[in-house]
Amino acid sequence: MPFFEYSGFDVKGHKVSGKADGTGRKAVVKKLSQQGIFITELGELAESPSSGLFKSFGFNRKVTSADLAATTRQLGTLLSAGISLDESLLTLGEQTDQPLLGNTLMAIREKILQGSSLHEAMDGYSKVFPDLFVNMIQVGESSGTLDQVTLQLADFLDEQARIKSRIQAATAYPLLMVLVGSGVLTFLFIFVVPKITLMLTDLDRALPWPTQLLIALSDGVKNWWIVFLAIIIAAVVAFQRYRKTPAGLHKTDSILLKIPIFGRLNLLISTAWFSRTLGTLLQSGVPLLKALDISKGLLRNIVLRDAIDKARRHVQEGGSLAKSLKESAVFPPMVAQMTAAGEKSGQLESMLSRVADSYDHQTDLSITSLLSLLEPILILVMGGVVGFVVLAILLPLFEASQGF
Repeated sequence: MPFFEYSGFDVKGHKVSGKADGTGRKAVVKKLSQQGIFITELGELAESPSSGLFKSFGFNRKVTSADLAATTRQLGTLLSAGISLDESLLTLGEQTDQPLLGNTLMAIREKILQGSSLHEAMDGYSKVFPDLFVNMIQVGESSGTLDQVTLQLADFLDEQARIKSRIQAATAYPLLMVLVGSGVLTFLFIFVVPKITLMLTDLDRALPWPTQLLIALSDGVKNWWIVFLAIIIAAVVAFQRYRKTPAGLHKTDSILLKIPIFGRLNLLISTAWFSRTLGTLLQSGVPLLKALDISKGLLRNIVLRDAIDKARRHVQEGGSLAKSLKESAVFPPMVAQMTAAGEKSGQLESMLSRVADSYDHQTDLSITSLLSLLEPILILVMGGVVGFVVLAILLPLFEASQGF
């Protein structure tokens, strides 16, 4: 559905402006006139957020956790200052530099002016507002604490964005080293080594085994690179198809949790994510069963999701959440222990927040340790490969010079 930006006057003669969606210009003018707005200028912007085809300024950028956190905090600040919800949404929609988020906020404002609640208006934009966001907004509206809930939600999203940024920063350097090293080695094997090996074979001498191995590798890469590429692509496709099966997904996710170092890091991140999400939802007043459903949906590992699903069924039957988490033997023991303490004291949400803080700290330490370990390993591997290439080239030259 087309999206339009308008300016005009309301029934009191005040200048107004904003964005609205409709099937066409006439439909938008009619809808706004029913709201008491008389249009003076109307221009088409982009597609409706629900269609997923934003083209503002010629690009379409996904709404990140940082974008959503900043906008949510601004919304909470405006509401706390006594500014009405529709005026707050209008201000945020016009000020944001994120086209998708700005247009979505304007569309939500239009629905609110037509009588929808905020969570009902957000419910149609799942690509921008996740289930956790919508449910917390619903709790805030029903309890009359929307300004407090939005600020609390902004804190949660800020922490989420911080963790993602930390992980991306940690993986950027090793990935860059691997890509650059692979590119350099590929260039050497395809363009440099073949020319040098021609010179070495002209020596008419028996070549040492490192040189023979280097020549074989160079010939293999140069002559069979298409086969190697096809094998890699076929392996990736086969792996993806295997993961689409229930047994394959469960098996691979189980292996991911058992990989040395990386498996533990994955578990720490997922545990912190689950604990903080569940604690935030409970603190906002979301019922435990619904909070478990939402928390489960945010995790990507099927083994962990199955454990939470079993815990939810156990709780639904009147059992203890802590006991079910302990019996699953998937999450670290501290999660079950702190959950049990929270259930006994009636402070489950605060205990879960402490668990999340603890595992966030352990995640930071693990990432730092992993980086300090990966960097020298990568340097040694790259240095070893380059050293092998240099040795394989120089050995026959040394032997030839000794023969003269």
